[in-house]
Amino acid sequence: MLVRSMPDEGGASVGLRSNLKFVGQYLTGIGVTECEHVKEIADVSPTVRECMRCKEEGTRPVHLRMCMTCGFVGCCDSSEMPHMRAHALETGHPIARSIEGDESWLWCFPHERLVRRRL
Repeated sequence: MLVRSMPDEGGASVGLRSNLKFVGQYLTGIGVTECEHVKEIADVSPTVRECMRCKEEGTRPVHLRMCMTCGFVGCCDSSEMPHMRAHALETGHPIARSIEGDESWLWCFPHERLVRRRL
């Protein structure tokens, strides 16, 4: 399981998942970068709000992610079976985003980094 960490206000390291509301404060500290893979982002929307592979296998997803190339919805790396990562490896689709609540970050699997789009 890959979990990025960053310092909290007291300097202790905390998991990125639990501190996404603070991402804006730490963009350079956690390796957010521009990425050539953003050119593969398509105009996609999630067609389901569950990881169908987890449903088929009887496993439980932790958080949901959406492939920004094709719209596939899979579960995160913290899940028992990280289906979004498996999808990225199987298809070569590089960028996924969270579809949880108010999270709007993008992840590049080849670079293992948060990325931002050029405006």
